Amino acid sequence: MIEPIGNQYVVARPVYSTKAFGEEHKKKHRHHKTLLDHLKKWFRCSAQKAKRIALSLFPIASWLPAYRVKEWLLSDIVSGISTGLVAVLQGLAFALLVTIPPSYGLYAAFFPVIIYFFLGTSRHISVGPFPVLSMMVGAVVVRLTPIADTADPTVTNSSVANDSSLDDHKVMVAATVTILSGIIQLLMGVLQLGFVVIYLSESLISGFTTAAAVHVLVSQLKFILQLTVPAHADPFSIFKILISIFSQIEKTNIADLVTSLVILLVVFVVKEINQRYKAKLPVPIPIELIMTVIATGVSYGFDFKNRFNAAVVGEMKSGFQAPITPNVQTFQDTIGDCFGIAIVGFAVAFSVASVYSLKYDYPIDGNQELIALGVSNIFSGSFRGFAASTALSRSGVQESTGGKTQVAGLLSAVIVLIVILAIGFLLEPLQKSVLAALALGNLKGMLMQFTEIRRLWRKDKYDCLIWVMTFIFAIVLGLGLGLAASVALQLLTIVFRTQFPKCSTLANVGRSNIYKNRKDYSEMYEPDGVKIFRCPSPIYFANISFFKQKLIDAVGFSPLRILRKRNKALKKIRKLQKKGLLQVTLKGYICIVDGFKDCDEELDNDNIEELDQPINTTDLPFQIDWNADLPFNIVVPKINLHSLILDFSAVSFLDISSMRGLKMILQEFIRIQVDVYIVGTDDDFIEKLARCEFFDDEVKDSIFFLTIHDAVLHILMKKDYSTSKFNPSQEKEAKFDFTINTNGALRNRECQVPTETKF
Repeated sequence: MIEPIGNQYVVARPVYSTKAFGEEHKKKHRHHKTLLDHLKKWFRCSAQKAKRIALSLFPIASWLPAYRVKEWLLSDIVSGISTGLVAVLQGLAFALLVTIPPSYGLYAAFFPVIIYFFLGTSRHISVGPFPVLSMMVGAVVVRLTPIADTADPTVTNSSVANDSSLDDHKVMVAATVTILSGIIQLLMGVLQLGFVVIYLSESLISGFTTAAAVHVLVSQLKFILQLTVPAHADPFSIFKILISIFSQIEKTNIADLVTSLVILLVVFVVKEINQRYKAKLPVPIPIELIMTVIATGVSYGFDFKNRFNAAVVGEMKSGFQAPITPNVQTFQDTIGDCFGIAIVGFAVAFSVASVYSLKYDYPIDGNQELIALGVSNIFSGSFRGFAASTALSRSGVQESTGGKTQVAGLLSAVIVLIVILAIGFLLEPLQKSVLAALALGNLKGMLMQFTEIRRLWRKDKYDCLIWVMTFIFAIVLGLGLGLAASVALQLLTIVFRTQFPKCSTLANVGRSNIYKNRKDYSEMYEPDGVKIFRCPSPIYFANISFFKQKLIDAVGFSPLRILRKRNKALKKIRKLQKKGLLQVTLKGYICIVDGFKDCDEELDNDNIEELDQPINTTDLPFQIDWNADLPFNIVVPKINLHSLILDFSAVSFLDISSMRGLKMILQEFIRIQVDVYIVGTDDDFIEKLARCEFFDDEVKDSIFFLTIHDAVLHILMKKDYSTSKFNPSQEKEAKFDFTINTNGALRNRECQVPTETKF
């Protein structure tokens, strides 16, 4: 019964062990689903299920009917135009990283956006070429493209001879790699492997995207300086690129460098103006469009290509080309590379999508993202494009310019389509350094995530460690291996947290039914002879030893050592009793000699198993008080503990290995006459112990109680009853019944031990 009194309450109920509660309140039978039940549910058909599957496969069907035309359309149009221009420029720039003609980058900027519009779940990312992914594809292209040198007899040019040109061969390799990567992503999505994204924490995503921004920055330096730098995609590639750049820094084209710096300065300033005055500006200033027009006109008017030897985009083919059939042999040669490209592409896209989903509070689906990216890459590769994910800067443009939905992405694809079909030739005089500068102009937001370190350090040291190590791994090992190492580190930190949990000793706060860490409060009450120990994590094979050591530290002694000492002393007492050196009286036993020496009873390793057995004194005509002085200076450590309560309310599971260890711990305490109680466990926990034959004559299922307070009251009643039973002279003394009065404090009153205890 619960009676509220103001902002307090009074509860009157029996003291419950888990067993007693189960006997009084019978559990109803529940049917637990089997594998067959799950399969039946999976293959069951219904109209609602078909609708749900259709909506999950085509998310556009759920958000497009709810599109707010008046509120969102203008913002999406402005965002789509700005993002489309950036997509054109980045498609041209990132095609250079794949070592194929720039015009093919437009295909990679067009087809994935169209597919993602129908299949994607993120509203803000802009799907298309990503520089690091382009570098990974470019490394494969370079590796599989023979050097056109007929004088070298070791070079086989048969594959090149089957193609019309070296560029066609490179395009074929890039497209084949893209198709296989898309197939891998599609299969992962169909097999529901998108759950891997749960291992990408917010700290990991932030560190990973920041490292990706640094990779983008380094990848564009060679175009800004107009230097010839080979493609690298292996570990330490970023350092190899930097070494290659600085080793030939004297060859920098000044015209390209100056143009890039001017573009970067103007873009940064205007971006800052857009951000600071976004509430006052009707639409953000389309600085990318303005600078592209100006840079193209200046380059054409002053003939930068011939006068300053500046690198320009060059010939732009108009229109689309026929789809291609992927090369099966390339599939076999690049399966490992394609798997890495698929994982990195998905990780980057999902990471950026997660940032915006958290910012604007809407869900994204990892499995559907895999399907959307997989189909996008299959289409893109079939039409001579290369692997797509999402560029950090391009997505930043789509979001910062007011994009609300993927309608902005669709409009950006229309801009790319116009360039492909009609006005691509106008970009032929544009410097490649301008493309690189515009690609870098939107990285400020991602690079500013370095400030996360300070915030994370104040909040959680582990999250800060994950951010820093993810950044270092992604920089040093590359995004593919860096992501794998970061996920492994994150899992390791979880293991570390559970392997070394912060165990604590609890005590009663304010003599109530509330128990907290005794180090945290001043008014603490701990019943005499009772220790309450809390474990805040699962118990498994890796931390059972740590749990045991923490428990020993909390109680102040090793039960196994006490047990061995007592068994050793018992052997000596038996020997004394057999020799007649001990005389039994009504008050116990007395020694009839002054001294006794026996060197044969020393602890020997051969008798360890015997000394670990339960203490058996049934053959003695007297009881031994182990906390009293023993005869002939036999020394056994005294303990002031008679009951131990283990709070397992935070223990979510227990494996078989730790189950054996826990049973040994309980047996050791029980064998030295310390009662052990476990509280806070659920029924499944106890049922698992029963299935694994955890209980026996020593460790019984009656040790489980619902709450700490139930166990404490049970101990107080039990010890009070024991005092009354074995000490008749104390029967008339007051018995204690602990209850909560109306101010929440424990009080006691003189009474006999009741069958029900109020608290």
